Amino acid sequence: MISSTNTFAGKGKLAATQRPYKINNRTYYPLPSAEGFVESGIASWYGSDFHGRSTSNGETYNMHEITAAHKLLPMHTMLLVQNLDNGKQTIVRVNDRGPFIRGRIIDLSYGSAKKIGLIPSGIARVKITALGEGKKTSRGGIKFKKHVNLHMGEYFVQIGAFLQKYNATKLQDKFTRASHKTIITKAEIKGKLFYRVQVYVGKTLNGARRSEKALLEKGYQGAFILAR
Repeated sequence: MISSTNTFAGKGKLAATQRPYKINNRTYYPLPSAEGFVESGIASWYGSDFHGRSTSNGETYNMHEITAAHKLLPMHTMLLVQNLDNGKQTIVRVNDRGPFIRGRIIDLSYGSAKKIGLIPSGIARVKITALGEGKKTSRGGIKFKKHVNLHMGEYFVQIGAFLQKYNATKLQDKFTRASHKTIITKAEIKGKLFYRVQVYVGKTLNGARRSEKALLEKGYQGAFILAR
C-alpha cells in the first residue's frame, strides 16, 4: 500500500511566478505554505452508484461534474489534482466526504477522474494542492481573498464499520463508558447498509492526528480521520 502524506508547512512566501488557474472567471493560486494543504497518496473515483444522491454538504451528486470527496478539507475548497502516473491534472471542488478507506486520500467524481485518466485503472497516485482565489499585486506578489482556515474543523476518527448495528453499538458503548463522544453514522454502499463508529477528537488537525496515531497503536488498524 502506498501511504499518504500531508503537510501544513510553516511560514513561507508564494513565488510570484507560480502558475495561476482560471475557473469561472475567477483566478486561483496554490495557497502559501503557511496556510495551504498539500497531500500525496491514492485517489479513487465514484460514479453511477451514487449519482443523484445527496452529498455531505446537501448538494445532489452529479457524477459528470468536476467535484470530489475529501475526508478533511472544508466544503468548497478548490483543489489542484495531479495524476503522478501520467502527469494529467484538473481542478476540483470539494462537496462531499470520503473516501471511507484508510490509505486513500480523495474520491473523484467520474467527470474529474476522466480528466486525469483515472477511469481505466480505478485508482492512481496523485498529488493534491489547495487553491485560493487571489490576484497579483503591483509589486508582483499575490493577494488572496479571505478563505476558510484549513487547520481547523470538527474532527472525528472512524474506528469501525459494521453490517450489524449491534456490533457498532457495542463499540460505541465501550468508548462512551470511557467518556469519549462517539457517534454512529449510516451509509449504503453497493446495496449494503454499513454502521460507522466515529470518535470525536477535537477542533485541530494536529490534535486529531495524535488521536488517530494513538488509536492505531491500540489496535484499530482501519482508523482514519475525517471532518464533519
